[in-house]
Amino acid sequence: MGELIVVTGPPGAGKSTLAPHLAERLNPSVLVPGDWFFSLWRRGAVPPWLPEAAAQNEIGTAAAARTVGTFARADCTVVYDGVVRPKELPRWLTTAGDPVAHYVVLLPSVDVCVERVVRRSGHGFTSEEATRAMHADFAAEGLERYVVEDAAAPAEELATRLLEAIASGHHLVPAPADPSSGG
Repeated sequence: MGELIVVTGPPGAGKSTLAPHLAERLNPSVLVPGDWFFSLWRRGAVPPWLPEAAAQNEIGTAAAARTVGTFARADCTVVYDGVVRPKELPRWLTTAGDPVAHYVVLLPSVDVCVERVVRRSGHGFTSEEATRAMHADFAAEGLERYVVEDAAAPAEELATRLLEAIASGHHLVPAPADPSSGG
């Protein structure tokens, strides 16, 4: 089975800038952009950051996790670029088939994230309020082990450091407990 590297964080954290640099250095590798699954909705689509998008988000999130799992079972290293909040991670990994997973959280300051979100063009997500809320989710979870230090470094440099940290097990997500073990 291949491995999975989840590159996550709030909107504007730099996920889509970093993830391709990681995937380019791995062989075989697959880059799965999480935003793509939400862009598939056409008629009746609800912006995924709104509360009324919950059912739609469940479908998109499950499709992304299953896709990641399919590629990981094909012995590829999968780099997933998308928002996977800490409280959602266990269920998301189960849906993916519980691959060996590394959780990389990019968490620049909330002001940096908001500035990037407000400034970018050609991206459907522009909500300052939702950016702040998602940043708070990642900041409040006690994820120090998974948070990337100096996420503002150039993406190529950051990719090199991250792959070293991943190889050392620094971002490894503990395997789920085996319910049949009686432990």
